[in-house]
Amino acid sequence: MQFTLANGLTVIVKPDRRAPTAVHMLWVRVGSVDEVDGTSGVAHVLEHMMFKGTPTLRVGEFSRKVAALGGRENAFTSRDFTGYYQQIPAGQLEEVMRLEADRFANNQWEDAEFTKEIEVVKEERRLRTEDNPRAQLYEAMNAAVFMASPYRRPVVGWMSDLDAMTPADVREFYRRWYLPSNAAVVVAGDVDPAQVLALAQKYYGSARAGSVPLRKPRLEPAQSGTRRLEVKAPAEQAYVALAFKVPNLGSTGLDAGTATASDEDALALTVLAAVLDGYAGARLDRALTQGDARVADSAGAFSGLWGRGPQLFTLDGVPAKGRTAQQVESALREQVVRIAREGVSEAELNRVKTQWVASEVYKLDSVFNQARSLGSYWALGLPRDAGERLVARLRSVSAQRVQEVAARYFGDDQLTVATLLPQAPDPTRKPRISPAGARH
Repeated sequence: MQFTLANGLTVIVKPDRRAPTAVHMLWVRVGSVDEVDGTSGVAHVLEHMMFKGTPTLRVGEFSRKVAALGGRENAFTSRDFTGYYQQIPAGQLEEVMRLEADRFANNQWEDAEFTKEIEVVKEERRLRTEDNPRAQLYEAMNAAVFMASPYRRPVVGWMSDLDAMTPADVREFYRRWYLPSNAAVVVAGDVDPAQVLALAQKYYGSARAGSVPLRKPRLEPAQSGTRRLEVKAPAEQAYVALAFKVPNLGSTGLDAGTATASDEDALALTVLAAVLDGYAGARLDRALTQGDARVADSAGAFSGLWGRGPQLFTLDGVPAKGRTAQQVESALREQVVRIAREGVSEAELNRVKTQWVASEVYKLDSVFNQARSLGSYWALGLPRDAGERLVARLRSVSAQRVQEVAARYFGDDQLTVATLLPQAPDPTRKPRISPAGARH
């Protein structure tokens, strides 16, 4: 069930009475895609600062109170949205709604808290990106693939922007985007929808209303040639990633009667990725990693489907001993060419489609996953039953359409190749420890 409060806040409720627990999530439709150059990472920094208090809560008190209720909580920031959640006994729902509504409307902290927390974020960046060779590679690749799209910037932010960030930058981002009309509360579990709505009106209804700022389009210009980059980092093995620009699935694509040609292609590309790498022993596994002539220790494929920005189809692999990244790149592309030339079998299609149906069923076993799906669908402007409708649409994809997209989207002009060149580790460098206070 879905409701809208007078101040514009969306409330989504999914009863599931199999266990006396509930998940409460606050979603804000803002992420790194909404940042501007010079303040990359501010959405993620704000997520950290949301735990630093309100006029009635001291620093860290939010988390202590949730723990005392027998719950667990955390938060996450992505390109497209930011989320906060608590999983608690169902009888404690009102208290966590009160706590979350308070910090959503009244986030407040001293500059000294920002000064400490920005160092935590910097250390998080060092640990998760600068000490992770593949993370370095994908960060550099995104910056090369995208020229105009905000997706070119890392969610955690460039280190120079974190160094230059100020408390005012974070507070302004909060005032600009943390509005009821730009947020949704999702509650799933052993709950009554009418009671949830009443609690939402009680605790969130007084949050200041406001208009969401106009989001200007930042369209990616057409690529006109292969882009290549190399990343040197301490690693034992080389690695290569190929990124091809592909269409994403709009909300129109969930219904056959309104789907565009781009929507149909996005669905077929998702099926293509599953045929290549959707199960143990799929095409890439069989062709690249098995037998005496194998060229890779591992190989994979993934097609981006939904998002507020442009999507990519990626192929990747780790060269086997005695093989090169170039050989893996050629072998990956050959598998797509082979499908473009020969097509795929109905048995392959049926196998991946059966797995999708099973995954949708398994998702219902977790109250948390139910809430997370509903929140992400809302944040992307999709209907609440988008998962079920997606599976139905994927089941309708034909072998011919898969063959057609394999021939259409994998040319040189749409390609960016990133190669990891292994370097010897620095023997004087000490391993990093996860920073205290890291939220995730």
